[in-house]
Formats: sequence, C-alpha cells, structure tokens
Amino acid sequence: MFPFLKKSTKIPIGNQLKTDMHSHLLPGIDDGAPDMETSLLLINGLVGLGYQHLITTPHVMNDMYPNTPEVILSKLEELRSAVLDAGIEVHIDAAAEYYVDEFFEDYIKSESLLCFDNNKVLIEQSMAQEYPRFKEVVFDLRLKGYVPIIAHPERYVYYNNFRHEFQWFKDAGCLLQVNLLSLQGYYGKMERQLAEYLFKSDLIDFLGTDCHHERHLIRLTGFAKESQVNLDQTKWANASL
Repeated sequence: MFPFLKKSTKIPIGNQLKTDMHSHLLPGIDDGAPDMETSLLLINGLVGLGYQHLITTPHVMNDMYPNTPEVILSKLEELRSAVLDAGIEVHIDAAAEYYVDEFFEDYIKSESLLCFDNNKVLIEQSMAQEYPRFKEVVFDLRLKGYVPIIAHPERYVYYNNFRHEFQWFKDAGCLLQVNLLSLQGYYGKMERQLAEYLFKSDLIDFLGTDCHHERHLIRLTGFAKESQVNLDQTKWANASL
C-alpha cells in the first residue's frame, strides 16, 4: 500500500498520535459537521481510532465562513457539553484554520488569532494557485511572534515543480501539517506523491485527519487497520499539543 516506506516505518494514526490537531467537528459553522448529531458521530469514531485529544479547527474565510473567536469558542462549549452528556471520554479544544487572503492580512493586524500553544496558527491557501503574498504573510506572522502551521501543503499541487519551496517554508520558521488521507491517495495521485515526498524528506511536523464528514471517518478507519505500528510519538509533534 505504501511502497515508499521502509520496512520498519509505517504511518501512525490515533493509537500512536493520541492528538488530532486538524478537524472540522463544530456543528453548523463551516463545511464540516452540519449538526450536533454528526459532530458526536465523528468524535466517537475518532475516539474509537485511539485519539484522546481533539483540537478542532473550523475554517475562517471572510466570504464563506466569517467565523470569529467568539463564535468558535461558543460552539466549542456547546460541543463539550454534548460530549459530556453523551459519555464520550475525550478532551476537546478549538483553534481555527485561516484562509490566507487580503482579509487575513487584516486579521493579523487587528484581531487576535485562535492558536495552538498560544502562538501556533494554522493557515491554508487556495488549492488552485499560490496566494501572491503568501511568503509576506509568513514573515508578518513571524514578526508578530506567531508560528505558522501550513495546513496540508501536499494539496497545493502547484508546488510539485517547485518542491524546494517546502524547505523554504521550514527555514522561514513554518511547521508543515500533512493530511493522513493524502498518504492513502484519497485526494488524488499528485497529492499522495507530494505527501510521500514530504514524508521521505522528513519535513512533516504534524499529521492531521482534516476530518469533515463520515466519508473521511470511514477512510480513516480503513487506514488505521493498515497502519497498526508503534512509532516514537516524539517524532510527531501532535503528541505535544
């Protein structure tokens, strides 16, 4: 299934990672779980895979999902209450996945960002083309004391002929988060090839589910069965969040 891996190395999932730091589990505020029932179904499924800590990251996109910290944290409290009532044993936090555009540049200046570990901020950009000022945004975040986590860089296939850019991001102080399902080929052949390249190049800092819906959960469950191994958790920074 994963010919690029050495015999002694496979991909860790919930039982090894314990923490998932990229998902869309808050009900009704982005393209993830549409309601609380679905939120609980997805959470219960992730717990069944071995996750103990879920940091859910709803989209913040000015024109589609104009979520604010207040909206996200309010929904988080609703979800925590529902999880407690359902008797699901899991710790849930929230940050956000910020879409980099001109509006995000304004957020950096005027709004507090929902972060991991106080200063790590999850960012994404268009799948079609690089945001023209993406590197400037990285510099702006670093100057303000943030550590950018670039969400699913393997899905930005326009970097395929410019793979050195991934090292540039690392050298600039970014962390890279790869989607587990990219390594399974869920998003496409090129996405899997880029994920494999990042894996082999030891450029991955985080592995995330990016779980939006039940189809993702089903594929993650199959992936977990193929990847039952023991790995040193300290290699995968998810364990420290």
